[in-house]
Amino acid sequence: MTEANSPPSSPSLVDSSGEALTVDQAIANLKHPDLSLRYYAAWWLGKFSEGDPQVVDALVAALEDEDDQTELGGYPLRRNAARALGKLGDRRAVLPLVRCLDCTDFYVQEAAAQSLGMLGDPVCVPDLMRFLEGGVAAALQVPGRPHLARPVEGVIEALEALDAREAVPLVRPFLDHPVERVACMAARAMYALTQEAPYGDRLVQALGCDDVKLRRIILMDLGSSGYLAGAEAIASASVESSFKIIALKSLLDNHFKRSQSVVLSEAACRVMALMDALL
Repeated sequence: MTEANSPPSSPSLVDSSGEALTVDQAIANLKHPDLSLRYYAAWWLGKFSEGDPQVVDALVAALEDEDDQTELGGYPLRRNAARALGKLGDRRAVLPLVRCLDCTDFYVQEAAAQSLGMLGDPVCVPDLMRFLEGGVAAALQVPGRPHLARPVEGVIEALEALDAREAVPLVRPFLDHPVERVACMAARAMYALTQEAPYGDRLVQALGCDDVKLRRIILMDLGSSGYLAGAEAIASASVESSFKIIALKSLLDNHFKRSQSVVLSEAACRVMALMDALL
């Protein structure tokens, strides 16, 4: 198993005997001698089960798995189990996921933080906030690794989802992080948590970068922010139209979600017109 952070490339809905995979079989596979079947079972349960209490219990147990470990010390099964628990929406997983924040595997920490944001229980906010203590200096790139010293992107995203306004003083310094995608995540969260236009404008300005992959990420951040004043920048960005339409739809969805209103303002109508023009 590698340090990759992605699901199986061509998943099958059958077990090793060729029979259709069931929830019970997937739960059993979490303890299968074949480690790849354990890894796949956790992914499958997160995608195809419906939050059966037995599924949650089995995935929580998998968060402590010691067998599936890479040469670099990572825990692939724990990562997939943490991701799956966020998708299932059962808040019984909150405290086990909080414990995962202390795992030595960066990607387990990241998956746990993201899932905690999805579960929506503010009890985890203090545990997430401690990852931002020390500011930028404590969250720089790890030499020889493709990730930062701390999973600050996932943490900031989770704090945004939890509407943790008390975290604003800790998020703000990351606007100056040398990794632009981290700085943009901070800008997105700062706008979502404060509704102050300069943070949305920061994302608009960042869309002028030369890296097309980064532009796509920033485009989605701008859409997720709900900053309607950024609609024209999304529509004119140098990326594929499909990305623009997705970002504009996200912009509307998040605007309505945060404003708790479905009234079509002039700005919202303008976003819809921009979407129509791209179709």
